Amino acid sequence: RPPQEIEGPPRPVVVWNCTRQCNLACVHCYASAGNRKSPDEMNTESGKAFIRDLADFSVPVLLFSGGEPMLRKDFFELADYACRQGLRVAVSTNGTLITREAAGKLKDVGFAEIGISLDAIGPGNDRFRGHEGAYRAALEGIRNCVALGLRVSLRLTVTRLNYQEIAPILRLTEEEHIDRICFYHLAYSGRGGSLQKEDISHAQ
Repeated sequence: RPPQEIEGPPRPVVVWNCTRQCNLACVHCYASAGNRKSPDEMNTESGKAFIRDLADFSVPVLLFSGGEPMLRKDFFELADYACRQGLRVAVSTNGTLITREAAGKLKDVGFAEIGISLDAIGPGNDRFRGHEGAYRAALEGIRNCVALGLRVSLRLTVTRLNYQEIAPILRLTEEEHIDRICFYHLAYSGRGGSLQKEDISHAQ
């Protein structure tokens, strides 16, 4: 049911870190994600049982996160299953895997929002992401989503290494017809725990 029709207290949006596997090596990753799948990762059957529990609890939105959620072979299967259980689905991704074909699948499933992470323009983003070409691939992912009318939100973790990039990022958001931008603080966990000295100051 739509959230406004649910009786009782407001229900939480659930962020599911459905994998720790990732194709990048971001210096500020709170999950210390890497290129290997965790042995504790839910399989498809367990994932669907989890989604049913969320639906029974009338959770309004399930956001797939990670790691890089699109690396899961059953990602689209799980997202489609969640939609059929009455949940709105969103994803938080680095965007590098969103080809035209993948963007079409995101649209077919009915994703409410595609959150794509960028932390700087060009080479600055690649340094954050630990992979040359990450910016170009993410920008292509953004464009593939926008071309199909998907709602895109840009995600940026603010540190003293990139706070001066905010103006160019805002221009990019406008130029690429991105719907929303979300600014996040640095989480002192995972690899991000070693970046405390790079956190933004009050003056900055």
